[in-house]
Amino acid sequence: MRYEFSAGGVVYKKVRSTSSGFKYLILIGQHSGHKGWVFPKGLIGDHKKKEGKEDTAIREVKEETGVEANIEKALTPITYWYVWEEEKRRKTVYYFIMKATGGKIENHDWEMSDVKWVNVEKVEDTLTYPSDKKVWEEARKLL
Repeated sequence: MRYEFSAGGVVYKKVRSTSSGFKYLILIGQHSGHKGWVFPKGLIGDHKKKEGKEDTAIREVKEETGVEANIEKALTPITYWYVWEEEKRRKTVYYFIMKATGGKIENHDWEMSDVKWVNVEKVEDTLTYPSDKKVWEEARKLL
């Protein structure tokens, strides 16, 4: 068994809406490997030794989605199990609510086959995995 630690973000942007003034859009990506729709995240310290959770989250959001974002609030970490190369792994992910500050989704890297902004009403139905849906449940209450 192996233990992994990752960090990522529930990234939002506030846009003008003709009907109600403003609305929130949430950033999600379709993973190139397993094809699931997820929040961007990645392994802590896989690029830089002693990289912190916050730095990892900011870096991974930028790499995987092309979007620059600032951290606003930490969310409750999520832990789940999965199997990779016939090895059982326990993964803990530290997510943050993050506000988009720049960048373009067209500049996402190879880890995501698609990246899009989704209306808050459609996020839960678009996400693939229970762990992401649990993160969204908490994040939505805070937005």
